[in-house]
Amino acid sequence: MATVKQIQRSLQMAKKKLARLNKEVTATKGNIKKLDSALKKAKAAEKAAKAQAKKPATKAKKPAVRKKAAAKQKAAGKKG
Repeated sequence: MATVKQIQRSLQMAKKKLARLNKEVTATKGNIKKLDSALKKAKAAEKAAKAQAKKPATKAKKPAVRKKAAAKQKAAGKKG
């Protein structure tokens, strides 16, 4: 059977281990929060990049506007 001093020593070691693990858990929670915010920023940046990629597709429609202007000029030329 264990003596009182052995039990006290085991209890002290267990308390130290618990304190160390609590610090690690707190640090891990902080890391998780940092990673979550980084993930949100990355998702927002990716979404913005996709939006930028779609913008040139809308610019491709401008030549169609030029065609309409050219058609108007032809119509004006026929009249005159």
